[in-house]
Amino acid sequence: MRPSTFRKSVLATNIAVLLGGAVSLHSVAAETSTQKADDIEKIEVRGIRASNKANINDKRFSDAVVDAVTAEDIGKFPDSDIGQALARIPGVTVGRAFGQGSSVSIRGTDPLMTLTTLNGQNVASTGWYDQMNIDRSFNYSMLPSELVGDIKVYKSTQANLVEGGIGGTVIVETRKPLDMDANSLFMSVNGEYGSISEEVSPELSGLYSWKNEDETFGVLVSAAHLDREYLRVGTEADLDWGGRSSIQPSSFLQDQQRTAYNATVQFRPNDNWEFDAQYLSLKLGADSIGANMYINTDTDWGEGESNCQQFNDAGVCTVSVTPESDPSRVFFQNWARTGEMTSDTFEFNAAYQADTWNAKFTAGHTQAEGGTQMTANFGYGWWGDRFHNIQWAGTVDATGKQIDINGRDMSFGVEDLDTTVGTSTWTGIQGPNSDEETYGQIDLDFDLDMGVINQFETGLRYTEHTFEKAEYRAVYDPTLTNSFNTADLYSGTMKLGYDEWTIPKANLDAMINATNSLVDEFVYSRPAYGMIEEDNFSAYGMFTFAGEGFRGNFGVRYIHTSVTSTGHVIDNSPADNLGLNAGWSTATQSIKDSYDDVLPSINIAFDLDTDLILRMSAGQAITRPNYDNLFLSTSSGYPDDRVGNEEITYGNPALLPMKSSQADVSLEYYYGDGNLLSATYFIKDISNFIVATTEFNQQIGVINEDIGADDWTVNRYQNAGGGSIDGIELQLNHAWDNGFGVNANYTYTDGTAPAEVYTDNIGLFTEASRHTTNLVGYWENDDFSARAAYNWRSEYMIREYGKYYGNRMHDDFGTLDVTLGWNVTENIALSLEMVNLTGEDDVQYGAAGVGTDVKPALQDDFPTWSFKGETTYKLGASLIF
Repeated sequence: MRPSTFRKSVLATNIAVLLGGAVSLHSVAAETSTQKADDIEKIEVRGIRASNKANINDKRFSDAVVDAVTAEDIGKFPDSDIGQALARIPGVTVGRAFGQGSSVSIRGTDPLMTLTTLNGQNVASTGWYDQMNIDRSFNYSMLPSELVGDIKVYKSTQANLVEGGIGGTVIVETRKPLDMDANSLFMSVNGEYGSISEEVSPELSGLYSWKNEDETFGVLVSAAHLDREYLRVGTEADLDWGGRSSIQPSSFLQDQQRTAYNATVQFRPNDNWEFDAQYLSLKLGADSIGANMYINTDTDWGEGESNCQQFNDAGVCTVSVTPESDPSRVFFQNWARTGEMTSDTFEFNAAYQADTWNAKFTAGHTQAEGGTQMTANFGYGWWGDRFHNIQWAGTVDATGKQIDINGRDMSFGVEDLDTTVGTSTWTGIQGPNSDEETYGQIDLDFDLDMGVINQFETGLRYTEHTFEKAEYRAVYDPTLTNSFNTADLYSGTMKLGYDEWTIPKANLDAMINATNSLVDEFVYSRPAYGMIEEDNFSAYGMFTFAGEGFRGNFGVRYIHTSVTSTGHVIDNSPADNLGLNAGWSTATQSIKDSYDDVLPSINIAFDLDTDLILRMSAGQAITRPNYDNLFLSTSSGYPDDRVGNEEITYGNPALLPMKSSQADVSLEYYYGDGNLLSATYFIKDISNFIVATTEFNQQIGVINEDIGADDWTVNRYQNAGGGSIDGIELQLNHAWDNGFGVNANYTYTDGTAPAEVYTDNIGLFTEASRHTTNLVGYWENDDFSARAAYNWRSEYMIREYGKYYGNRMHDDFGTLDVTLGWNVTENIALSLEMVNLTGEDDVQYGAAGVGTDVKPALQDDFPTWSFKGETTYKLGASLIF
């Protein structure tokens, strides 16, 4: 155990001076009383303007710096994607993966620094894909918007919030039956059409809530199902270290099947007691097909004269001209992956309300299973009986941010593939992950009569968290023939690349079944196993105060975390029937460590006038190390025949969490009927960044028999360095009496992270844009509504630590979305939602400097990824009673 020391930095001193001046400010403020909670205007949310008004109400009467998104009605969130709805909030940007909002960044911080809770507690989550980072972030694509009542984003910290979010805390809140009318019923059906997939995807959802006449007992059930075929087409660069320059027209087709169930029972037997129990089940099926065509832009796969006319300083070909008189060969491959993710949460709450105090007890369990269930790969080149006839001629220009391919139409049919083909026996990998947490929490609130101090809150929280990853590799039966009729592995056609060439569509089940038919057994991989066990304890105390023209809270949160990391270690144990197990211990070993910390916070709001609020906050927050940083070891590139390809990363369970000292100052003007004009300045000073140190040509005691050498690249994690973020948020919400309204916001963030944290040596926070803006215009009356929303963000870094695709810069991105609504009757409504009407492309390029320790295609602004922008149209009908 190593207790953290309290660091009194220049920033902390400035915060103290700032807040000290603020305390004296209230004496000259207008003498207006702060509105009591019972006097806050109650808003029945129905329609765009009412939703905006409810959001502003949450912001106005909160002690902390809070923004909210509220459903306009049951099942009617302002956006059909939870992540997309969050992106409308000032200072919030959303990363999109596989066509859906998947991660949230607040005020220029890494998404890993955002803590997301469901009704104030964690939800277990894993990835479905074996190339994804293993982290703590919540996967927003799992949660349908129909199950959500509102979302609150806390940008400042306060003692009664669960710790873990330096960037901020997102609290997703579901509905409860006693808060709704008896026999509330909602049903909807939607059909989504994509301009690239050209498929109609059905989506169904429903909710029913009942309570008895005495309003003492209620039941709510809800469900949602989405069956969506997502198709991504574009061009990738060759990110291999193989030394060849090539580009890849590619496609990714995923069958996304998302199902969610929620059931809540609530019991309020008298004015003192209340009980509720909730069960939430989420499932995302994510089977996928990948298709890649490799076009060599230099020589013809090492033969003949070079076709490259120009190289960049990193040695990658940027202009290639392959003549029709001498075309080059191509390589084509299909990936087939089966994968899914499930998450199940059960929670019980009990609350007691006395005259001068109240108590709440929460206990729950959340568990997720996920990962890639099976992979298969089939490849075709110039060595077969038919595919050698498919050859490339034309120009490839990679001098801009997108690769321009101008040449032959590379469409082909299944009859052009080789008659027979074998599965790639270096695949056949199962990668199951699991995430589990059991938690208990008790909170006590006491009314006080101590001058301006009117309430004291305190509580205890304890969690047991376990994350486990494993890998099983196929061992193939050598007596079986690895040859399959190609025609049996394909059905139909699909698109490939930006030019949407037509190619055979892989039959996922056929490819997986063919590969499985050759497998003798799946063998446990010792180097790939890892388990992290965390026991977290926290306690807090927080005072609430209010006086003439001011209100707020101050408090402190204490945390203690014990970490145990379990895995296999190097001890020269012999291999079993899986060669890569050579050298790794047959039994697991564990390393333990712990840390604790104290996190103070203060929030103050001053009523400068009836409608003018000056808000200030200061505090400290943490973000715990990522799971990838804590695993004992993770290896790659072993065993193979490529010299220098062996790499091992040693995790460190002794790592401390990153820590931020932060402050906010905002001026908020509330005018008219639910209008707002505000400006906020924020600053964060972040320490204890986690740095990966690298040593080359190291001996670790494991010899790669393919090359006869013990020669490894060794990475180790440690705490080092600091960074800072500051910026401004500007917000305007205005509604006219004629039904028109506008919501606009702009955020500027200036963030500097320690460059040595990242292999690209770029000192920018992951997924942080310097500029973000939202402009929403709307109109509505009792029958019709229309909304146009434009969201734009400047360029930002995407990082996939140590994975195949590496780190790259995403170009600035803007999307125009339009939603039209018609209330046919009081109970029936129709809607049309159009997303990304401008068809903005997804453009990413390598931003690292030449000679940086990343792959050449990630250097010197080389256009690494570029995917075609898709416009989606969703037509829906809903029934509400």
